[in-house]
Amino acid sequence: QLQFVESGGGLVQPGGSLRLSCVASGFTMDSYDITWFRQVGGKEREGVSCVRSGGPTYYIDSVKGRFTISRDNAKNTVYLQMNDLKPEDTAIYYCAARQNVNPWEIWLQSAYSFWGQGTQVTVSA
Repeated sequence: QLQFVESGGGLVQPGGSLRLSCVASGFTMDSYDITWFRQVGGKEREGVSCVRSGGPTYYIDSVKGRFTISRDNAKNTVYLQMNDLKPEDTAIYYCAARQNVNPWEIWLQSAYSFWGQGTQVTVSA
């Protein structure tokens, strides 16, 4: 069974840091593009950061310079290091996977085949 498990979320003060982990089971992650999305309430999920199977990384403007995505294929895990967190980063964070995502689809949730259950990140004083 193909599955993702996200962890590392929690409550943090503005300016703080968290590291999210996304562990895959049932498949090897190394041939997949992995993207972190986030969702607030009933709003549509927003793509945040992507790491392609070949290594290139992408970020939305609002997190550039603060978030870093990385992957450890040996551990079948993708990480999202989040620094200088802001209240507007509060959301449920999900990881998603697909092989060979087209560049124009990176931030489209409909392009992804597999999703995790999400981990809550709350940034508040």
